Amino acid sequence: MTGERGSGAGKGGGGGGAIREAGGSFGKMEAAHEDQYFYNLQKEQLNKLRDGLHDEISFHEEQIKRHQEAINRHKKRINDMEKE
Repeated sequence: MTGERGSGAGKGGGGGGAIREAGGSFGKMEAAHEDQYFYNLQKEQLNKLRDGLHDEISFHEEQIKRHQEAINRHKKRINDMEKE
């Protein structure tokens, strides 16, 4: 089982604490917990990024709507001026 994470120091499991350095079942379990923690952290960060992008999209869509309304108002004023 050389090269597996948590299998002990010098065997690919490397440092990272006394439990992981000792290897065995506890070392593998600790490595699995660490992997799960970082997986969950990354998942949370991606969800926050996704939510932020959705918020930005909504903001820009609202800005487009406001700008389009302003354009229409100005065009109407121009048309009204040309009729006079």
